[in-house]
Amino acid sequence: MKCAKPLLAGYDLDAIREAGFTPEWVRSRTTRSLWRFAEVLPVADIGQAVSLGEGLTPLLRCQRRGEFAPFENLYIKDESFNPTGSFKARGMSAAISRAVQLGVRAVALPSAGNAAGAAASYAAQAGLECHLFMPVDTPPANILESVVAGANVYLVRGLISDCGKLVKKGCQEFGWFDLSTLKEPFRLEGKKTMGYELALDFADELNIRSGPLPLPDVIFYPTGGGTGLIGMWKAFDEMERLGWIGSQRPRMVVVQAEQCAPIVTAFNKGSEFAEMFPNAATVASGLRVPAAVGDFLMLRVLRESGGTAITVSDADLMAGVRELSRLQGVYACPEGGAVWKAAQQLLQTGWLKPHERVVLFNTGTGHKYNHLIELPELPIVGDNWPEGASSS
Repeated sequence: MKCAKPLLAGYDLDAIREAGFTPEWVRSRTTRSLWRFAEVLPVADIGQAVSLGEGLTPLLRCQRRGEFAPFENLYIKDESFNPTGSFKARGMSAAISRAVQLGVRAVALPSAGNAAGAAASYAAQAGLECHLFMPVDTPPANILESVVAGANVYLVRGLISDCGKLVKKGCQEFGWFDLSTLKEPFRLEGKKTMGYELALDFADELNIRSGPLPLPDVIFYPTGGGTGLIGMWKAFDEMERLGWIGSQRPRMVVVQAEQCAPIVTAFNKGSEFAEMFPNAATVASGLRVPAAVGDFLMLRVLRESGGTAITVSDADLMAGVRELSRLQGVYACPEGGAVWKAAQQLLQTGWLKPHERVVLFNTGTGHKYNHLIELPELPIVGDNWPEGASSS
């Protein structure tokens, strides 16, 4: 029977716990990827995992200068360090690994950007066909990396929701495996490792070597399809059942663009589901998702965590990109700029307290969005420099 709702993978966590799957055991492993959490990932034989070295991204403590000065404990989990430049690599590693084990030979998905490049790269590593449907105004870097990796790329005059309809047709016609967000349960499994890593990151940050692992007070997450948010919440539940953490949870904050905010709108209305957002438009391609399959799961996470949902204008999120780069040395994607500006807003309203441990997720590298940055006129110098140069 088809339920038409997302399916989530489950594990025998009692048996895994009894087998000695502990933070100490994970730390002792030499595996340099998210597959050091193999016991809670959907592959029976770790030797068959399709990996490019994803995960293990840094947790960076923000310097208290300029606009960042009021935050006493602000951190950036920088997912731009992943092999394909975004957190999408985590999900594709898990999903492609599982697809291979299921005997899949061709995969397909709609993408507004980074998921396409990740799918193309991991499919190439696994020797699978990859079919990608992308809006025509997808960032050029994402289209190029997908083409270079050998994927079959189809450009669509429309939004990611329009691309999804074509993927569904292609899967029915040609038997492709549908890797669309939450249409299969395995991409979420890769992304949930961000939650496991956060607990270990903060244990290292606070020098905690025994007892329950600590978690931040608040997590800001840029939200399109929402698998990262849902995945981390699942990870926290698993870690509690494994005995890694207690019952306390971070307050989760969904951040969306003003002109594409279905989850924020539904949250503010008190709705269980989100309606299709009309005329969705934003320069942050990862946030341009007018309808999400996992809408009710995201809204459930927000309410269970005591979190909230907030929008940021395109002008503000691009200002956030510049501030993160200029003051923290992190060239963030527009989605990363959005979470930073959202944190500023909630600090000013008092919802966020200066002393709280706050994590901003930068979900990808700004280098894929260079087309959005206007280059100023720069001086051209020659051998006679610095004659006549200004000291400013």
